[in-house]
Amino acid sequence: MKLYTYWRSTAAYRVRIALNLKGVARQDVFVSLVAGEQGAPDYAALNPQKLVPALELDDGTVLTQSLAIIDWLEATQPTPALLPSEAVARARVLAAAHVVACDIHPVNNLRVLQALSAHFNADEGARIAWMHHWMQLGFDTLEATLPAPRFAFGTAPGLADICLIPQLYNARRWGLDLTPWPNLTKIEAACLDLPAFAEAVPEAQPDATG
Repeated sequence: MKLYTYWRSTAAYRVRIALNLKGVARQDVFVSLVAGEQGAPDYAALNPQKLVPALELDDGTVLTQSLAIIDWLEATQPTPALLPSEAVARARVLAAAHVVACDIHPVNNLRVLQALSAHFNADEGARIAWMHHWMQLGFDTLEATLPAPRFAFGTAPGLADICLIPQLYNARRWGLDLTPWPNLTKIEAACLDLPAFAEAVPEAQPDATG
């Protein structure tokens, strides 16, 4: 299978972690968001949303959206499990994952920041303040609700960790002080000790640039 990815995409970062945790091999195909390669006709035909990641299966089926790809992985490669089987526990893990994937990330991605500049004359300082605002709200929620015995919800990483770690990376990238969220940084340290997470970090990717 082929993973269409970009080193600094937090959504692609999630899928890299999930594939690593599941032990699923893939070929990476690099799509530079900064260079606008996601808008090239060949890629737009593959993924009309013009975003990464996309996962092309061996039979040519193309899956998009990071959480949908991870859900497919969970259904087809159930071990190790990324979600609990018990309904309430599963809902709590999904809720935490959605704080990142539905509340923080969508308003902080590249095309939103570009729109803030193009349509609302936001300079770099305003864009950074915008990102910090939404990250702070989400991180406050997660700090208060994650049990975090070691990982977000237990002694093994799962979907909440997969969503959280790339978002913390993004927060550090944009200069957000993470001191107010010690539970989250404790989870981060535990995750990054694992090869599945360490090998997925943006700087470890072949397309990483300075």
